[in-house]
Amino acid sequence: MKFLKKTQESIQIHTRPTYRQGDVLLQKIESLPANSQPVEFEERIVLAYGEVTGHCHALSTASAAMFTYNGQRLIEVKEDGARLRHEEHATIVLPKGVYKVIQQREYVPEAPPRDVLD
Repeated sequence: MKFLKKTQESIQIHTRPTYRQGDVLLQKIESLPANSQPVEFEERIVLAYGEVTGHCHALSTASAAMFTYNGQRLIEVKEDGARLRHEEHATIVLPKGVYKVIQQREYVPEAPPRDVLD
């Protein structure tokens, strides 16, 4: 996602690192907010399940942790090389950092917006 920062002499465009795998979008943020609450997972952190196949977008708990903050899901990648996996998509290797998890939504005329599911 790009946003503009206007200065007296120029306009600078800043880009936040963003990663997309199917219907899941991860957007890097500065840091984990204070008061974020950890979410426990046993072996893998599931970001989204497929609607039909049962496949899922997941990270190993050895390389990442999930938190919630004001209803938003956040992922903290502990070290470079965490792998976001899904059976029908290419694996994404994530650098160390904190990411906001965004579930893609779709618009269908005359129906409420809904989450996109694989």
